[in-house]
Order: sequence, then structure tokens, then C-alpha cells
Amino acid sequence: MISAALVLAAVYLIAGQQIADKLSALWANAKLPAVDAKTAAGVVLLVAAAAMFAPQMDAQPPAPVPPAPDGFSLKGKFIGPTASQDAATLGALCDELANVLDYDWAQTEPRIKTGAAIEDLRLAAREARLRGVSLGARQPYARDAVKAYLDQFAGTSGGPLTPEQKSAWVSAFRDVGRAANDAAR
Repeated sequence: MISAALVLAAVYLIAGQQIADKLSALWANAKLPAVDAKTAAGVVLLVAAAAMFAPQMDAQPPAPVPPAPDGFSLKGKFIGPTASQDAATLGALCDELANVLDYDWAQTEPRIKTGAAIEDLRLAAREARLRGVSLGARQPYARDAVKAYLDQFAGTSGGPLTPEQKSAWVSAFRDVGRAANDAAR
């Protein structure tokens, strides 16, 4: 809003008289009552302000945050001086893994086709992000809870993935990401 007003004010200061002269000529040709440049600029600013404050009719409401998975929580599983940082790191890592899997599987020739490939991706992402540090070693309660959740909801097969298994992996990583981010707060 303020930026629009500043732009309009700058345009008026730079070329205001020229614009006012052209608008006056157009206004006179339309046989409407005379309006001075200051009043016209004020009307333009009021219209711009109204447009900024008017609700967007076609705008989509923000998507609600998905609820945490039933019965899955990592609160209290991260302990020690790095607990919050570790939880936030795990949350970001799982969110990114879900995004990468979504992206890969949307390609015409996906690279990740097996459960073993997901495990390789997870290990490579962890090693690259954490430079060899193991959050699981530092946070064994969180590690055990995440492993049990992923095993239960995404599976343990290293073989070829069905579309349902792919969906389960993405959902499971997103669930773990939400639970870890929730635990970080």
C-alpha cells in the first residue's frame, strides 16, 4: 500500500503536470466538470488504497496446516542441550526428503524406484546435511520412535515401489517432519 502510494507520488512529482494536462484534455473532451490536478491525484490515491484493502475475491484461503499424525509425537524424545536444534534439523531433513521424493516421482523417468534407493537417499541426505554427525546416536529415543513409525507406515521392503508405497513414504516423512518440528518448539 505504502509502496503504491510512493510510486504514484513519484510519478506525479516527475511527470505530474504533463499527465494532468493530458487528463484535463481528455476530461474536457468528455464534457465533464473541471477537476484540478491535486484533486485528481487524490482520487487516484484513494482508488489505489481502496484496491489494496479490498478483499481478493478469487484468492484461495490459506491451506490449513495438516494435523499431526494420530498418536505420533516426538515431544520429549529429544533430550539434552541440542534437543531443539536436533528436532528442527530432523524436521527440515524429513520435509526435504518428502519434497525430493514427490519431485522425483513426478518425473517421466523417476530415479528412485525401490525401497533401497530411498534408504540410500536418506543416508546421503543425512551425511551431506550433518557432515557425518548422527542425530540417532545423540537422540536415541527419537531415533527409535522414528524408526518404528517409518517401519510401520512406510514399510521395510527394499524392493520395487508401488504407487501406494511411494505415497506412504512421502506421507510418513511429512508426518515425522511435522512431529519433529512440533517437538522443536
